[in-house]
Amino acid sequence: MEEQVVQKKGSKRSFVGLVTSDKMDKTIVVSVSTKKLHRLYKKYVTRVKKCKAHDELNEARIGDRVRIVESRPYSKDKCWRLTEILERAK
Repeated sequence: MEEQVVQKKGSKRSFVGLVTSDKMDKTIVVSVSTKKLHRLYKKYVTRVKKCKAHDELNEARIGDRVRIVESRPYSKDKCWRLTEILERAK
């Protein structure tokens, strides 16, 4: 699980992550992991952030690698939207 952040000036944030849950209707939970260098120990620490994303067609499944993009708030916790499925789970 590697982190890919695509940042362009004036555009919305985009993340690539793994789907960890698809039990909700039109909602998926995506785990986005990043590696950050520890300041004191100089080792890389993996941090995982879970985002709820809107999946209009309920097409993503657990284990899929997906790209999500920032969007308007759909609910209290959900402000990301599924744009594409990069790789299907095996």
